[in-house]
Amino acid sequence: MPQDWSDLFIVGAEAGERAASDEPPPARRVGLLARLRQSMAKTRQALGTEIHATLFSTLDEHTWERLEEALIMADVGAATTASVVAKLENETAAGELAGGEALSERLVELLAEQASVGEPRIDIRPKPTVIMAVGVNGTGKTTTIGKLAWHLRENAGRSVLVAGADTYRAAAGEQLRAWAQRAGAEAVIGAERADPGAVAFEAIARARDEGIDVVIVDTAGRLHTQDQLMAELGKVRRVIARQLEGAPHETLLTLDATTGQNGLRQASVFADAAAVSGVVLTKLDGSARGGIALAIASDLQLPVKLIGIGEALEDLRPFEPREYARALLEG
Repeated sequence: MPQDWSDLFIVGAEAGERAASDEPPPARRVGLLARLRQSMAKTRQALGTEIHATLFSTLDEHTWERLEEALIMADVGAATTASVVAKLENETAAGELAGGEALSERLVELLAEQASVGEPRIDIRPKPTVIMAVGVNGTGKTTTIGKLAWHLRENAGRSVLVAGADTYRAAAGEQLRAWAQRAGAEAVIGAERADPGAVAFEAIARARDEGIDVVIVDTAGRLHTQDQLMAELGKVRRVIARQLEGAPHETLLTLDATTGQNGLRQASVFADAAAVSGVVLTKLDGSARGGIALAIASDLQLPVKLIGIGEALEDLRPFEPREYARALLEG
């Protein structure tokens, strides 16, 4: 699973070839892990007392029920929780686990397994690679696009063009343009109420003409009705597909972690309408519902590819299930 940006991007002729960059120094690696644990503090505080009160006490039926309740309150999801706790209980009954530390470590492993689904990496071998960004307004979609553009340039050496096809929201284009400038990316911004498909078309045409490596297409996050929004996303997707075979190569859905189970419902709707290939989970630093990443992966079989744990550029980072599960549970 991706642990750093060089692991996340597939760049070479062979599917397993990673972006050519040095491994992060040990000190920086420790810093990134500490930042992740810090961002998960609210969820961990909500879980910590119950985890220790259950796994480090006498194990009985009441104990397992308390553990289930704690995980569900953190939005790990009912189905995921039931599966994980049942395995933990069965392995304990069979004598395979003994002691709180062993139980806690096994819980980390089981949660990480639940979150390890699908293709966790982003293939940027096609030229241009087209990434379609979807999600409702307010989830941090535009900010995520800017940060991703920066990391593509900084960590994968790719030139990037962002396309402002969210032409229905006032100031969306200017917000995206500002992020493009910050990321060192080019921008094609549609005029207000312009046809979003035409904006995407123009951006891809420019990328092909100028040899730009990656196009990230911002899309509308709210129209008059949900059906109208999904129809518009489908239209943009078809325009992209007609212009470039195999595109969009990646469709990333941005979800706000603070919305909890509502985010799971959003993911289900977008997955059906927009052929979502991966999820970006933002605002984890403000949420006590960090378990939602595990529910999305397990219930919808959608890989969480990126997580947002703060405002800085480096606070958008690849999702690594084991690190995430450990940060969720441990201090």
